[in-house]
Amino acid sequence: MRFAKIVFACAAVWGFLALTPLYFLFAMIGRQDPPAITHPDFYYGFVGVALAWQVAFVVIATNPQRYRLMMIPAVLEKLSYAGALLILYLQRRLNPPQLFFGAVDLLLGLLFVAAFLRTRETGPKSEVAP
Repeated sequence: MRFAKIVFACAAVWGFLALTPLYFLFAMIGRQDPPAITHPDFYYGFVGVALAWQVAFVVIATNPQRYRLMMIPAVLEKLSYAGALLILYLQRRLNPPQLFFGAVDLLLGLLFVAAFLRTRETGPKSEVAP
C-alpha cells in the first residue's frame, strides 16, 4: 500500500506543477506554437478537469485500499492522454518534444496499474450474519 501512496502522491504533485501554470500561459502558447488557441472554453475546461484529477490522486494517496476502484478511471485518464498524443504524432500533427508529457502520463498510467495490482484485497472477507 505504501507503493500506491507514493505513486499517487507524486502524480498529484507533478500534475499540480505542470498544469497550474497553464491558467497563465494561454496567449503565450498561441504565440510560441501557432496557430493561436481558438476555443478558450475547451482549453480552460481541460485545465480545470485535469486539475480536478490531481485532487482525486491526493484522495487516493490518503487511503489506496479504500479508493482502489478509483484507480481504474485514473489509469484511463493517464492512458487516454498518452494515446491521443501518440496518435497525433503518428499523424504528423504533433512535434516530437510535445510527446514528453504523453510519455510522463504513460509512465504514470503504468505505475497506476502496478499500484492497483499491489493493493489487492488481502485475507478472507468477513461476512456479517443476517
